[in-house]
Formats: sequence, structure tokens, C-alpha cells
Amino acid sequence: EFYALEGVGQLMNTFQLVKKSLNPKLEVQGVVMSMFDGRTNLSIEVVEEVKKYFKGKVYTTIIPRNVKLAEAPSYGVPIVLYDNSCRGAEAYSELADEFLQNEEEDGDK
Repeated sequence: EFYALEGVGQLMNTFQLVKKSLNPKLEVQGVVMSMFDGRTNLSIEVVEEVKKYFKGKVYTTIIPRNVKLAEAPSYGVPIVLYDNSCRGAEAYSELADEFLQNEEEDGDK
């Protein structure tokens, strides 16, 4: 999780370079928090730091660390086909709903 924050910093540097060089209109639409383990203080701290950095851009839905999510790719199927009832699949479904709702609200503006 700690290295995830370093990766976010590197990603944002690349984002800024692309924005400056190739596409000045490029914007971050949203940030998805994944592999979250609410039992660890570090996961909670990472979410808090990312929310501070991406004010208002972090989706409310958080994808939990989940064994089924880890197993699905090894079987070559998406989680909704591997185990649609697991917590990870449910979280991705909630994320899709949240994304679509945000898109609908943005379209109304």
C-alpha cells in the first residue's frame, strides 16, 4: 500500500507531462481505490491521502481485497462470471452504478 502512493505520484507526473505536451484538456475523471483491507491502518491512511490529493475525484465505492478477485484472472474470466456474488464482484457492480450516476449528473450540467 505504501508503494501505491509512490505509484500515484509517478502516474500524476506522467499525466501532467501528457497534458502539457499533447492534450491540455486532459482531466482526471475519477479515482478508484482497490485492494482495500479495512483491517489495516495503512489501507485506511492510503485512502485518506488519496482523497486529500484528488479532492472530490475519488469514487465512494471502494474495491476490497478479495480472494475471488485474485483468482478470477487465472481462470481467464471476469469476476462477474467467476463469482458474481462475492464481495469484490458486488463492489465492482456498485462502482459501475456510481460511475453511470456521475455521468448522468455531469450530463445534466
